[in-house]
Amino acid sequence: SMERRHNWILNSCHDHRLLALVDVKGFDPKEVTVTVKDGKVKVLAEHEEEHATARGKEYNYKNMTKEINLPPGVSEDEVIHSL
Repeated sequence: SMERRHNWILNSCHDHRLLALVDVKGFDPKEVTVTVKDGKVKVLAEHEEEHATARGKEYNYKNMTKEINLPPGVSEDEVIHSL
């Protein structure tokens, strides 16, 4: 079977040039946040799982952060992202 991958494609809607492709495999779309501020695009993904074991509860936590500088001349309001 084909492996399902979640990728954020960040590009400028003005000229449709690809700025970055960020692999967020293993994260649910609702666990991924994209912000555009201060000339940067920031991608944050966080995932936490709780498991009951014979010894009690165990937690698994993973996160990923990626920051991308906007190219000169690209306005923050021009940036779009999709999953």
